[in-house]
Amino acid sequence: MKMLMAQSNLTLMGGAELTILKIAEKYNPVIYTAEYNKNKTYKEFGEFDIRVISKGRLSGIMPYSRASQGLDYGLAFYNMKVKEDYDIINAHLGPSHWIRNNNDRVMWHCHTPLRDIYDLYQFRMSLRKPHNRPIYAIGAKFVRMIDQRVVKKIEGIVTNSPNTLSRIRKYYNRDATIVGSGVDCSAYSNEGDGKYFFYPSRFSPNKRQDYVLRAFKIFSRNVKGYKLIMAGGLSSDPFYMDYYKKIVDLSNKVGNVKIFTDVPEKRLIDLYSRSTAVLYSPINEDLGVVPLQAMASGKVIISVNEGGPKYTIENGKTGFLVNNENEMAARMAEIAKDASLREKIARNGFYEAKTKYSWEAFLKRYDASIKKTLKRA
Repeated sequence: MKMLMAQSNLTLMGGAELTILKIAEKYNPVIYTAEYNKNKTYKEFGEFDIRVISKGRLSGIMPYSRASQGLDYGLAFYNMKVKEDYDIINAHLGPSHWIRNNNDRVMWHCHTPLRDIYDLYQFRMSLRKPHNRPIYAIGAKFVRMIDQRVVKKIEGIVTNSPNTLSRIRKYYNRDATIVGSGVDCSAYSNEGDGKYFFYPSRFSPNKRQDYVLRAFKIFSRNVKGYKLIMAGGLSSDPFYMDYYKKIVDLSNKVGNVKIFTDVPEKRLIDLYSRSTAVLYSPINEDLGVVPLQAMASGKVIISVNEGGPKYTIENGKTGFLVNNENEMAARMAEIAKDASLREKIARNGFYEAKTKYSWEAFLKRYDASIKKTLKRA
């Protein structure tokens, strides 16, 4: 089977990029992307035929912003007509699925609908200056119109969790097959307790590093001798840089906080391995591979009680789900003080990751979905 893959950009080492890499390793596709930075994403992508496509024209008359970048990506895929033979196009993060406009036999792996114009629309709007909001509203309406039109044509949709499936049904009135995600337990290890809590995630307002900082500040009032380490990808986009600067300022006020950006995978795994526990606080995350990686590392995961983590974490058994910063701080204190509880939860989590979230099982489900899509096409 000859697969072509479409992905908006390969510029980070996130959960979506890891999933794309595992799929690519099985099917060896040509990968079309609008932006590729081999130094910031998984180095293994360098082994594949990656083709950076030309950008859209309309964004060329606009000043650079997240909106113009998204328009660049979207128009590039919307106007693209594939010339080579293929059996199926496997599209990933939006708006790469707009490749369906001029090409058929597309299976969209919807990691999430475009959040800036759907479930995070009001949140993103609140972050903008008042004079920019009308422009954002008009642009979002235009993008939604194109997006809805394209998604109606797509032959098959797969997704990562019941949480994302609910969004697909709500915004597109389409169904999708849940394929989940995976983790390689053999790549992770538990190297003891380094007396720090760890939050690995790209720096973005919807990842809420500020939430974890507030929880750590509360925790530090009662329990001494621990640090907080945050690590993740950092975009040069001013939108993300502004948030990152706020996080740095807040971390300096809280104290005992270390921040690392664009950390190599080996270093990231090492930071997991020596943590006391792993924290996770994104807004209504699609699925979230951080809980899976924490469990694979034999570490307790303490996550917000929303989004994908509600489906991957069994509260009190394989990790903890919390409803506010005070609850997160309380669980941190509990884990820090009770080694036997920490070991019990971590052991349960590791077994969950190993038995339910192997990449082998994921790829078996994926293959079945591809065959099902081809029959429909």
